[in-house]
Amino acid sequence: MNTSRRSLLSGGLALSAATPALLRGTSPADRPAAARPSPVTRASEFLGRAKHELPTPALVLDLETFEANVDRMARHAKAAGIALRPHAKTHKCVEVARRQVAAGALGVCVATIREAEAMADGGIGGLLITSELVGADKIRRLVRLSARQPDTMSVVDHPGHAEQLDEAAAAAKLRLNVLIDIDPGSRRTGVPAGAPAKELARHVARLRHLALRGIHCYSGASAHVVGFAARQAHSEKAMLPAIATCRELRQEGLPLEILTGGSTGTYNIDPAFKGMTELQVGSYVFMDVDYRKIGGQRGALYDDFGAALRVIATVISKREARRATVDAGIKAFATDRKFGPELTEPAGASYSWGGDEHGILDLQQAGRDVQLGERLEFIVPHCDPNVNLYDRLFCLRGDRVEAIWPVARGYG
Repeated sequence: MNTSRRSLLSGGLALSAATPALLRGTSPADRPAAARPSPVTRASEFLGRAKHELPTPALVLDLETFEANVDRMARHAKAAGIALRPHAKTHKCVEVARRQVAAGALGVCVATIREAEAMADGGIGGLLITSELVGADKIRRLVRLSARQPDTMSVVDHPGHAEQLDEAAAAAKLRLNVLIDIDPGSRRTGVPAGAPAKELARHVARLRHLALRGIHCYSGASAHVVGFAARQAHSEKAMLPAIATCRELRQEGLPLEILTGGSTGTYNIDPAFKGMTELQVGSYVFMDVDYRKIGGQRGALYDDFGAALRVIATVISKREARRATVDAGIKAFATDRKFGPELTEPAGASYSWGGDEHGILDLQQAGRDVQLGERLEFIVPHCDPNVNLYDRLFCLRGDRVEAIWPVARGYG
């Protein structure tokens, strides 16, 4: 399912009328503000161009690898007999979600009301908001979204929150779909499994303007446990109490049709847990250095899915042999991990942070040196927050820009 140049242009990515002026050497800064192209129009100038012509740092997506990742996960879920509701917090991109749904996903999970609104605006249904929406503004936006997209779901972990949702739904004369958020042991959000979760579920079931749909239990800590056997044991310990709680509530007669959780790190572990109905995998579409380090079922490198997401940077300073500076620093790469990005080539190079706009390459152990002006590609450290640093994805077919997909970054 490819996005054509025509469809992109009709969506607002028209080539700038000022392009001839640019070719004559007039810079955008030389023009009056009203005559300058918008960032979206500016990006459209790169449709059909080679990737080495992109302004750097640039976030790029290899479409062939991305499409293979989407297809592989869809085939795995079908064979395992489990549904997919992939997590859009990874990509924040309607075009990615469309391809996931086209491959069989029920819809997508989202982390924020901003992401939910962006997905709904793009025609994506089956939304599950996996973080509690607390506060008048967020609840108001949830009600507004649910009015136009009634299958939207959210999570609760406190009776007071449930009552606020019920009151807002009553005022709007609709019902809100909710799942009980169970803590897998992280103490981040969620009610403890067992008696506390069952008490909350019964309370929600009594509220007239809430529809209790199921259980949400996401063990993010399990996703990055190193070693397949250790990861399997961690996920089992995290998920089984929630599964038992869900089973017991069903035996009481509560209509819990959904038990959702799982991650890219446990996609081939969690379907074996009887009672799980869907996986909310996310990073598999892009992948990152973090996931590569956790180890796969058959080896030390997790390579079940390909690294489709890259950042292209330019060597902007080359004053010493075997050392270089690129134009991609902490504003180009997410820095929430102890390691940085991984250079794809030359192998053996190491990256260190050089500031907001700079990265330092140590090439002492690399297979070759690099040149001033050379374009280099990096696998990102952590894909989810890395995508949030950029307004768009430049989508590559081979070395050419085939499409440009907007990212619904930020909180709105």
